Amino acid sequence: MKNFFDLLDEKKIVLPDNVNNLLKSCRSFKLFETVEDLSVAATNGKENHVYQVKYDIPDKGEYTEAIVHRVTNGISANYTEAYMRRRDPETMVIADDLPTDKIRFEDKYDFPFSQVQDETFEWLKSQDLAVFFYFAGRAGIGSTGIAIAPANAAFFAMGLAMLQEIKTIDELENKTLIKSVIYVAPTFRHTHFNGKQVVVHKRSEEVHELYAYNLYPGPSAKKGLYGVLLTQGERENWTTAHCSVVQAISPYDNITTFMHEGASGGGKSEMHQHIIRDLDGRVLLGKNSITGETRHLSIPRFVDFNPVADDMALCHPSVQTNNGKLRVVDGENSWFVRVDSVTEYGCDPSLEKITINPPTPLLFLNIDTFPGATALIWNHIEDEPGKPCPNPRVVLPRKIVKNVISEAISIDVRSFGIRTPKCSKENPTYGIIGLFHILPPALAWLWRLTAPRGHKNPSIVSTSTAMQSEGVGSYWPFATGKRIIHANMLLKQIMDTPSTVYTLTPNQNIGIWEVGFKPQLLMREYLTRRGGGRLRKEQYQAARCSILGYELNYLTLESSKIPSRFLKVYKQPEVGFEGYDAGAKILKDFFKSELEKFMQDDLLPEGKKIIEAFLSDADVDAYNEIIPMPQHSLLY
Repeated sequence: MKNFFDLLDEKKIVLPDNVNNLLKSCRSFKLFETVEDLSVAATNGKENHVYQVKYDIPDKGEYTEAIVHRVTNGISANYTEAYMRRRDPETMVIADDLPTDKIRFEDKYDFPFSQVQDETFEWLKSQDLAVFFYFAGRAGIGSTGIAIAPANAAFFAMGLAMLQEIKTIDELENKTLIKSVIYVAPTFRHTHFNGKQVVVHKRSEEVHELYAYNLYPGPSAKKGLYGVLLTQGERENWTTAHCSVVQAISPYDNITTFMHEGASGGGKSEMHQHIIRDLDGRVLLGKNSITGETRHLSIPRFVDFNPVADDMALCHPSVQTNNGKLRVVDGENSWFVRVDSVTEYGCDPSLEKITINPPTPLLFLNIDTFPGATALIWNHIEDEPGKPCPNPRVVLPRKIVKNVISEAISIDVRSFGIRTPKCSKENPTYGIIGLFHILPPALAWLWRLTAPRGHKNPSIVSTSTAMQSEGVGSYWPFATGKRIIHANMLLKQIMDTPSTVYTLTPNQNIGIWEVGFKPQLLMREYLTRRGGGRLRKEQYQAARCSILGYELNYLTLESSKIPSRFLKVYKQPEVGFEGYDAGAKILKDFFKSELEKFMQDDLLPEGKKIIEAFLSDADVDAYNEIIPMPQHSLLY
């Protein structure tokens, strides 16, 4: 039987030197070629229903990183530390000399990465390893890579093999270039990095190496390989958008495709959710957090929709056409779905059904399970007694999602989501955004530069309550290069696709009203019913806060009228002009602090004009003069 290296030789596939040397000198390695095989290895065999992922840590003794359960619907892994149950936004460091605006390893840690790199390889050589090939990207867009992890961390490898499709050697073409490598060495967070999540990117012209020093897939298997795609796109002049995409079909057979962007927690996965009715058949729009008053809507039928992408969409030249609209294709093989909003049976029937009885093993993270039982996505592990983890996840293969669209698709509406806190006169915040706003293209670009991370983000580790930026494209934490290159690519993308229109929508709160993700879902309902039709001139006006574009004067969905206090937050008596204007100042001050860093010589001239317009407190008309809104936009 031919061994691993003979098979590669036959296909004329050359491994990167570091990989070749490691695999030829390690204690042992096993090549995996299916997710199912990795799911078996996750508990060291099907006969085992419980497995502890543990390591000997110098000066600390035996340490258990995660406890893995074999459940009827797949594999469930839970970390022993609450810190490891979400992504640390300060994870990335760069360990090469290529251009970057990110912090370099030696600047952060005061010693060269080469020292840690050598120790990493020595540690990996002492382990039994799991190895597999993957394709970072989709639909032929992206590149092939190889993953190397400790065999006892097969649950982590399983997640990676689901997110970026695992490939057999037979599936690899002759002379396939290995363009990325991910090395997993979890003990180093204890021995070198004070227990913190660290992912080191080491780029060259030939290969992009990732050194993952933790076992939470978020910053490495998920966002780390997102960084690989962004690096490739930066070199080739295309980008991977941080977004979900859904094609919605109204009860009247109108079709509208939405691309919903935003920072983590901005409602991307939620754009795939159905609206849940109360027992009496009505839809809860919101609850007044001060008085307890509720407001309901009566909607006889909801839109149907076909999912396209959950978090990453490839905006590659090969899928663009001359129809004036941006076209995208999903960038992932599986989706890393956060289920914090599923708190009890019936919250999301479609997702509950597909995860309880899936046709293929799923990976659950931060879900409270019992060995041999069924993982239920509303049973969230507790970070501490009485405090559920805000970041429960399930890795969901797109091939098992009902009505999923696999080919490239044109975008009608690009919405941007932001988590907003409560806002009142007494406690003004940036929670002044109405149900949805319509943005001129120039303002849409500004929102993608500042990308507010928003209120109580459940996906990341954070101790700050202040407004923070996710950075250019809302994907900047995962990018390795220069922010101006990405700012220019996004601006050119907007200018080159004049037939796509832009909206802004909040989630969690509108003023003092608690609304969850209803604003973006109701926007989806309303705009799909219009089928791209325009709003009446009297239906909108320039927003009181100019960076919010246009606000709505009225909106009726089926026979239900949306109260104006949900469209114009200053109409809420608890907020008024006083609270609204104070919130607008918070928002504008935040934009100013973020946008000034983009005023560099290599920014496109149109970009400089847009930022200068903002800094001079321009009105909405000024933004429209720089990049006119399309004639067929939502506005007359």
